[in-house]
Amino acid sequence: MNAVAAGATFAVETHGLCMDYGNGEALHELELRVPTGSVFALLGASGAGKTTTLKLLLNLIAPSRGGSRILGRASSALCPEVLARVGYVSENQVLPARLTVEQFFDYLRPLYPRWDPAAERELRTRLALPARRRLGALSHGMRMKMVLACALPFHPELLVLDEPLSGLDALARDEIIDGLRTRPPGTTVLLSSHELDEVERFATHVAFLHEGRLLFQGSMSELHEFARPLMGAGSSPALRAIFIAVVRARRAA
Repeated sequence: MNAVAAGATFAVETHGLCMDYGNGEALHELELRVPTGSVFALLGASGAGKTTTLKLLLNLIAPSRGGSRILGRASSALCPEVLARVGYVSENQVLPARLTVEQFFDYLRPLYPRWDPAAERELRTRLALPARRRLGALSHGMRMKMVLACALPFHPELLVLDEPLSGLDALARDEIIDGLRTRPPGTTVLLSSHELDEVERFATHVAFLHEGRLLFQGSMSELHEFARPLMGAGSSPALRAIFIAVVRARRAA
């Protein structure tokens, strides 16, 4: 683990966060710190505890022990005012199938006082969203672009994305990543992913989860410093290679 920088502020914090299911522990005493303004990638294989962590943060499920805070408010006490400052995108997000793209944007605009029509237009153009197509007829990649375009125009302070790149073709991934890179200034992005090669292109901070346990968290530069004893001095390994080395070292410990 890495020491927290003096004076740092955090959009997300967890304290001893645990989640037990009937078949075992999904998350063990998680101590996560997501710096404000960062693009923070929560990385791990399927079943590592990534989605569970995000659901706990958003109070979609209750923890077995411990707690968390987002934007300074306890997750267990989130109110509409705080939720209005949070965008959420999931690979399994359900959209109203009968509405067209245009109709859904018409529905969303009045719900958010901070909705930015210019940002909406720019995103819809960049992501090539077909205005008259029904949401139920969108491909998986187009649906992911749609939910991202819905989550950004109200300028969320925190954008939470659960596996946003999963199952996308190369072009759709590039378009999603481009959308994240051009997010409103000051927006913190917390995303879960197992797509390590893609995440390396845009994340500022990463955390490694393995079997519900946090193995590392920090900036990309801190990660390379952390990995030096495992990978050898003078090397510049890819994120995937570092992750594998850290997990193997954990298993051998």
